[in-house]
Amino acid sequence: MLSVDFSFIEEFINNEQIKSIHGEIFKAHEKFHGNKVFEAIGWLNLPKEYDKKIIEKIINEAKAIRKNCDIFIIIGVGGSYLGARAAIEFLHSGNYNILENTPKILFIGNNISSDELFEIMQFCKNKRICVNIISKSGTTIEPAIAFGFFKNFLENIHGKDGARERIYCTTDLGSNLEKLAHKMGYKTFIIPKNVGGRYSVLTAAGLLPVAVSGANIKKIIAGALNALNFYSIFGKNLNNCYKYAAVRNLFYRQGKITEIMVGYHPKMHYFTEWWKQLFGESEGKDGKGIFPASAIFSTDLHSIGQYIQQGPKNLFETVINIKKPNHDLIINNSQNDFDNLNYLCGKTVNFVNQKALEATLLAHTNGGVPNIVLNLDSFSEENFGHLVYFFEKACAISACLLGVNPFDQPGVENYKKEMFKLLGKSNF
Repeated sequence: MLSVDFSFIEEFINNEQIKSIHGEIFKAHEKFHGNKVFEAIGWLNLPKEYDKKIIEKIINEAKAIRKNCDIFIIIGVGGSYLGARAAIEFLHSGNYNILENTPKILFIGNNISSDELFEIMQFCKNKRICVNIISKSGTTIEPAIAFGFFKNFLENIHGKDGARERIYCTTDLGSNLEKLAHKMGYKTFIIPKNVGGRYSVLTAAGLLPVAVSGANIKKIIAGALNALNFYSIFGKNLNNCYKYAAVRNLFYRQGKITEIMVGYHPKMHYFTEWWKQLFGESEGKDGKGIFPASAIFSTDLHSIGQYIQQGPKNLFETVINIKKPNHDLIINNSQNDFDNLNYLCGKTVNFVNQKALEATLLAHTNGGVPNIVLNLDSFSEENFGHLVYFFEKACAISACLLGVNPFDQPGVENYKKEMFKLLGKSNF
């Protein structure tokens, strides 16, 4: 269960200020639960409306992939890969491909690096591979280039019939990719049109790769459903999701224009990357928005910690505290106390990590940087699903408070247009 600690903001925002924004929160709430202003809200009730047949199809295909391949290639960019990678590392480890026997899960098509594409294709030689291309349109340039190479790679080895059995397409109904999949006979999963890419982690875009990793996707959905039930109610006392959205907007109005998402475990890295896209694309419009940054402590305390502590006070932190790691280690005495750490004898590594978290909260708050703390007991599937839904809902509400559309990204298209001009594309 997720709990949120707002005690480290009390010097900066009081309850009266939070109450003053209740009316704005209610208007935002009504846009999703009342008159439903937006079309792209398929994610809102997804955890309770999911077709069980689709879940079983995902699970069955994942079992086949685990049995029939050594390497599972995920091709996608932005929301088409960040959610899946965040889940796999949250539930397993950033070292998944070292620790697990099979299949290795590799992510490509999220950049335009010829070196990376070449190296991964070299690594895949003489190995059994399956490919999952994830693209709502099928025309996004980064994954489209990578898919072209791996489609040819598979066809050269297995022929078109053999390749057909190893290619999975996750896309929108009626997209260029869906039409190609239908023509070629590729196994296909449809992303609902009213679910945007950065909100798609709880669709097949995220769930198929996560199921291939061996995680229990039914538990992920159960955790998201739990969150849906908690955060669909507007009352006199704001639920924690709405309160988080309110607080971050109050900070923004105070001139705190940067939010740093902080994790204390390396396996949180891609979760913070997913979070950055979710909030960055949803809020950064019309000259408005809180800049989403991220850090993994204590590592980044040795790089940007000084800036946070004594730099400009235009930022705040949101900390995700996972209280219990999957594994813990007891610290032993060192000979002659050469490292001056014998005072830690008998304590665990996680105990030290928790004290680092507590100390940093005190230091940063005393230094003028407020902190919101999200507490979870463990790295479980249920907790992952709950956390994803919490942030999806909070992001949508927060963007409404800013007065921007949470579901479009017109600025992203600008760089594409300029790139297409330089590449000589005539129609775009």
